[in-house]
Amino acid sequence: MKIVIMVALAFGLDLLLGDPHSWPHPIKAIGHLIAWLTKKFNQPAFSTSRRKQLGVLTWLITVGGAGLIIAGIMWLAAINDYLYMAVGTYLCYTCLSARQLAIEAEKIMKSLQNNDLQMARHQVGMIVGRDTDSLSAEEVTKAAIETVAENTSDGVIAPLFYLVIGGPVLGMMYKAINTLDSMIGYRNEKYRAFGEFSAKVDDIANYLPARITWLLLIISSWLLHDDTKEAIAVGERDCEKHLSPNSAFSEAVVAGALHLQLGGPHYYFGQLVRKPYIGNDHLVIAANWHLKRTITMLYMSSVIGLITFELIRLLVIVWE
Repeated sequence: MKIVIMVALAFGLDLLLGDPHSWPHPIKAIGHLIAWLTKKFNQPAFSTSRRKQLGVLTWLITVGGAGLIIAGIMWLAAINDYLYMAVGTYLCYTCLSARQLAIEAEKIMKSLQNNDLQMARHQVGMIVGRDTDSLSAEEVTKAAIETVAENTSDGVIAPLFYLVIGGPVLGMMYKAINTLDSMIGYRNEKYRAFGEFSAKVDDIANYLPARITWLLLIISSWLLHDDTKEAIAVGERDCEKHLSPNSAFSEAVVAGALHLQLGGPHYYFGQLVRKPYIGNDHLVIAANWHLKRTITMLYMSSVIGLITFELIRLLVIVWE
């Protein structure tokens, strides 16, 4: 029951506060650790096999360390029930990013409304991995839509899924897995060997949450009176049209519901990466309202996901 309360309060805090940059945040510490380990272990002079081994070691240190530290913190906090709940709620809150994701997308919307394309490029570059210096206004909008759609799973539904199962310990371990993938899980020359293990484990960790998100977004499209029929059709057809086995599930539903074509080739670190298109080739220009609608779908699916996961856990508690 404590986990149910923690996660519900954490979700409310996330919607209310987002992620203030000045606040202490475990994910920032995890990011700093990964950056330090990457600098130490991912040396060009090392052989491919050696870099793979050190990539596994980096994963073990980061994910194992996150789990052990959070477990230790929760053990120490258990001296008092109120302290335990407060600490657990805060740690769960730091695993969620629905509000902050929406905030970053809203900044991009505002810059585009003010015809400040340069600022919009910079802002979208803060939340995507691709090169953004030469993107058009529509390409900036699509990049933001894709990121909000994909992170509906990675940033909200998946953390909720693991938090409800295992509280702050499992939630933080998932965030460590996801952060590793976002920092070193690239398929370019620099990271291919070193980040291979992290990328594969992230695919496994997100396999079920991505498919749950697919369903939640379809339900959201129906509740919001978008084109649910198209969301289902495109969602079924294009859900695997991505280099990642999970990323296209949420993007495909959003593309169908909003009559957009997403995906396609993009530049990463100056290299062209050819990706398949997601969605039908509608003559629809991606605009701010599409991004706003995607944010609404993010919130709607997140609330439905929270209620569903919490009810399932409560039913398990009652059954036991």
